[in-house]
Amino acid sequence: MYVWPCAVVLAQYLWFHKGSLPGKAVLEIGAGVSLPGIMAAKCGAEVILSDSSELPHCLEICRQSCQMNNLPQVHVVGLTWGHVSRDLLALPPQDIILASDVFFEPEDFEDILTTVYFLMQKNPKVQLWSTYQVRSADWSLEGLLYKWDMKCVQIPLESFGADKEDIAESALPGRHTVEMLVISFAKDSL
Repeated sequence: MYVWPCAVVLAQYLWFHKGSLPGKAVLEIGAGVSLPGIMAAKCGAEVILSDSSELPHCLEICRQSCQMNNLPQVHVVGLTWGHVSRDLLALPPQDIILASDVFFEPEDFEDILTTVYFLMQKNPKVQLWSTYQVRSADWSLEGLLYKWDMKCVQIPLESFGADKEDIAESALPGRHTVEMLVISFAKDSL
């Protein structure tokens, strides 16, 4: 459990958009140490952190991150991608879903998008703000986005000051190739 390069880039994106975050309902999936979710909460968003319900130590790490950052109002829930659970059903509609480096293993891609699709049913205007580290040119979300009626916009890192090897006095993201995406329903009229 450590801060991945993608988390720093997503946190930078949140900081750049801090004026639009107060009062927004934000869910971080695959939160781990929760840097993006913590940043959103510090910027005034109403945050829920989640990680796999099958990995209780990950949920404990989320709770510890909240304690260390004096954020007792942030809730932590166990969500396993692709599984409908009581916790998933109980989630209120979200405005933003954060996902830092969750597109890591191609076999998980559809389960992630299935979970996001379910959350989009509660609020069709929700956006998934995601950063991922480019690991293979053979991995693509395009077919799955089409299947789940979603669209994707790539956000240039230079547009929010994340096109450097170090951000916020951190050595991250380093020389890793990180991309920023905003995913939403393909039909804007929803």
